[in-house]
Amino acid sequence: MVAIVYQTDKRSGITYAYESISHWDKEKKQSRARRTLIGRVDKVTGEIVPTDGRNRKTGTEKLPAKRGPKSSLVAHRSFFGATYLLDALGENLGITKDLKQCFPDTYLQILSIAYYLILEETSPLYRFEKWAALHRHPYGKIITSQRASDLFSSITEEDKQKFFSLQGKRRCENEFWAYDTTTLSSYSETLKQVQYGFNKEHDRLPQLNLTLVFGEKSNLPFYYRKLAGNIPDSKTVRRLLEELDELGYSKLKLVMDRGFYSEDNINDLYRDHVKFLISVRMSLAFIRKELDPIYDSLQDFKNYNDKYELYCTTVRSMWHYSQERPYKGETIQEERRLYIHYYYNIEKAAEDKMAFDRRLNALKQELETDNRVPDHEKLYLKYFTCKATPKRGTKVTVKEDVINEAKRYFGYFSLITNETMDAVTALELYRNKDVVEKAFGNLKERLNMRRALVSSEKSLDGKLFVQFVALIYLSYIKKQMQITDLIKKYTLPSLLDKLDVIECFEQPGRTIRVGEILDEQKRLYHELGVTPPNSL
Repeated sequence: MVAIVYQTDKRSGITYAYESISHWDKEKKQSRARRTLIGRVDKVTGEIVPTDGRNRKTGTEKLPAKRGPKSSLVAHRSFFGATYLLDALGENLGITKDLKQCFPDTYLQILSIAYYLILEETSPLYRFEKWAALHRHPYGKIITSQRASDLFSSITEEDKQKFFSLQGKRRCENEFWAYDTTTLSSYSETLKQVQYGFNKEHDRLPQLNLTLVFGEKSNLPFYYRKLAGNIPDSKTVRRLLEELDELGYSKLKLVMDRGFYSEDNINDLYRDHVKFLISVRMSLAFIRKELDPIYDSLQDFKNYNDKYELYCTTVRSMWHYSQERPYKGETIQEERRLYIHYYYNIEKAAEDKMAFDRRLNALKQELETDNRVPDHEKLYLKYFTCKATPKRGTKVTVKEDVINEAKRYFGYFSLITNETMDAVTALELYRNKDVVEKAFGNLKERLNMRRALVSSEKSLDGKLFVQFVALIYLSYIKKQMQITDLIKKYTLPSLLDKLDVIECFEQPGRTIRVGEILDEQKRLYHELGVTPPNSL
């Protein structure tokens, strides 16, 4: 039996690889082994470098190594089912092809680390070595922590942009693209973009911001960008439009939440002929102005939608478009078509009114007991009139007209768009935007992004990209689980674990053999759009 044996020289620290051939010694009546030196193990790549027996490299190392998985030198059994699934999805979604085109020398390593992040959830990267020894994966070799850091640092912005462009062209250009941001807290004191800002998870650490674009129909991401933690959402739209234009996208349709609304952003969207659907605050003057004429009729039965249990209608309005042209010393002012979709939810209105009354009662008690809170002074002035007398103390009177005006818009919300559609269609498109929020959850929980633990800018950029690649796989699997109702029986980890136990057996000079596959495992492959591997 032939095997590869590794032995480290304690004096030099060099690890040597030997070919060990076992044979039966008839005289001693026991198994013996004959070892022949093959070469030494490269500390960075893990490859065996041939030597002439005196630690000198032979001429064979000058030959370029062939890319792709090599045939096994020894008999080897490994887990195969889950990585087989990811291999097939990578081919179907064009991920493997696009990565190979953008990263011809390292795409197999990128894929292997992405597989590890998907299958091992929050396990730290230094445990990759153990996982790689037990699984069949694209690179087929161990990637040390140092080698992983070198890989991350080698990923350039130019290559990432090329990958975004290739992946984006695989998405349907007629679909709306959901755009949102999240915060990534960091302990690093060396990353320049780690800044204190509005943290969406109310974390007190400084942070990075991460933007993400998803296809509404495909449910797959194809673009992300890292930016400083103190930049508000509304300031990111103009740069997004510039980058999508650079990537070659001309017909854009964006869905965004209210944090992205500003007059400048809407003007930019009109200027670049981008279709948009954005949530807006009911406190905006033009939103209230258009609602007031239909306020009483909005709750008519004809506007009731039983699917979402709310009332809705659409008002056609005009946007006062403005564009400055400094090079001509003029400002263009025009009217552009705008649709405002209004929605009213009775249950939400009742909940908001109850919460508001409880809040007012607490404020009133603070005033009457003279336990004023400095942060509440503006609220005191807005909703109450106070008179203090020596005998009766503080008398608090509620400003009923101000309170009624505040309650008038409880239960209402609105969306604006420059695309012709009815209110229900707009609501469904907007609600589908939660695919981005779920993706951020995957990034932070399953892909170990709750804290940005790297200290190098290049390493962080590269690690984010590999995690983004992993997110494409996760997003597709979750979408298929929802379409096929697998989500009712399996969680994403339990489904992957169900396939991960399938083994394969590799032997020198022979085709890979796959172990037994149960009918339920075959069904899972089919439901995920993949043909099961041929079993024994």
